[in-house]
Amino acid sequence: MGTKQDRAQQLAALTAREAARRIAEGELTSADLVAACLDVIDAQEEEVQAWAFLDRDKAMLEAKERDRRRQRGLPIGPLHGVPVGVKDIIDVKGMPTGNGTPIDEGRRPFEDATVVRRLRDAGAVILGKTVTTELAYFHPGKTRNPHDPSRTPGGSSSGSAAAVAAGMVPLALGSQTNGSVIRPAAYCGVVGFKPSFGAVPRTGVLTLAPSLDQLGIFSRSIEDAALIESLMGPDDRDDDARENPGPLTATTLAEPPVTPALALVRTPFWERADAAMRDAFGELAPALGDAATEVELPEPFGRGVGWLGGVMAAEMARNLGHYVDRAPDQVSEKLRELVADGRAMRAPDYLAARDMQQVLRDSLVPLFHRFDVIVTPSATGEAPVGLDSTGDPVFCSLWTFCGMPTISLPLMTGPNGMPIGVQLVAPPGQDARLLRTARWLVRTLSQEAGS
Repeated sequence: MGTKQDRAQQLAALTAREAARRIAEGELTSADLVAACLDVIDAQEEEVQAWAFLDRDKAMLEAKERDRRRQRGLPIGPLHGVPVGVKDIIDVKGMPTGNGTPIDEGRRPFEDATVVRRLRDAGAVILGKTVTTELAYFHPGKTRNPHDPSRTPGGSSSGSAAAVAAGMVPLALGSQTNGSVIRPAAYCGVVGFKPSFGAVPRTGVLTLAPSLDQLGIFSRSIEDAALIESLMGPDDRDDDARENPGPLTATTLAEPPVTPALALVRTPFWERADAAMRDAFGELAPALGDAATEVELPEPFGRGVGWLGGVMAAEMARNLGHYVDRAPDQVSEKLRELVADGRAMRAPDYLAARDMQQVLRDSLVPLFHRFDVIVTPSATGEAPVGLDSTGDPVFCSLWTFCGMPTISLPLMTGPNGMPIGVQLVAPPGQDARLLRTARWLVRTLSQEAGS
């Protein structure tokens, strides 16, 4: 018989789908699962510091209400009783949403963000708010990497990635304007899924750069990430929320009928990959055999990071500049510099950069006629030592700029024992293809490792 803490860790380590199944079948109560997650948080939060706010009493009350509903035989949703963490730029009714800045400290929204409401409708229990960097930009928050507290967990969805990696919660929401889902997922060793631009509504979420802002998911499995996206779809209060992912069920995630064709892409920024990533990526081609072909991107992609930077600076200056104007002494130097750069950008340069989003998307069409997905690094390597930086998002920037669905898989380990992520990229709207191929890749590499 294990200790109470062992039992808590076992329950808290369940995938969301498995937890929901056990709750639905009466093998587990939501109250026991939420209590287990809170026990793990108590044991690890002092070191990891993943949470900006926890409402233990309310979470337990919600869990007990979910249990009563099931016991009465009422309809239940696919996430019934499962706890979820929410990045602290996403509104949760009645919970503080401070956006990672003292300027918004104590702010309590009057309604849930659309994504939170849909999670609640599916039966999820909102456990609390996870730490974000300052206004979801580069200035780090308090969170540490669960694998090594001296290393960054990434940004800006640092708390969400760390909470899932530390076993505190099976699912958490994040956002990505440059690399803030994929990079922390890679550094913390969890699945990070950024659906297609427009697949997840952003109503009730802090606006940074609406041409780039996308929500994402941290989970322990590809199936869990698919489950959350399947709850999303259009929202009439977000003009860009047009994509409908549809039911990403076991059917859409089934084994591909033929071996998928994979394009191994180092990108024009390969010189920024460290030795650990270069070695790890070099092992992929022989492991995948005939399924993988190395491909070079056309020359314009080398300028994609600059175009994203220009769009991001201009739009963030417009949407976040008022923080700098109101309280310049309460914002970081990084944010002040970004706003200054954005305000100095000429309109023709901004519009030209926006045009290049579609140009780059179009130029990838022939590649996706030959290949199912792109396989590329999630980050430059292992999470860097030091807490004054959130790491380099360069291997995420192109795909965010183009609004493409991407997923980071914790498939490899670096020389320091830290996770290294592999990123898969698919065409816009082809989220099911991406997830199906990701499952195939995980199984193939697992079989290769076991042989």
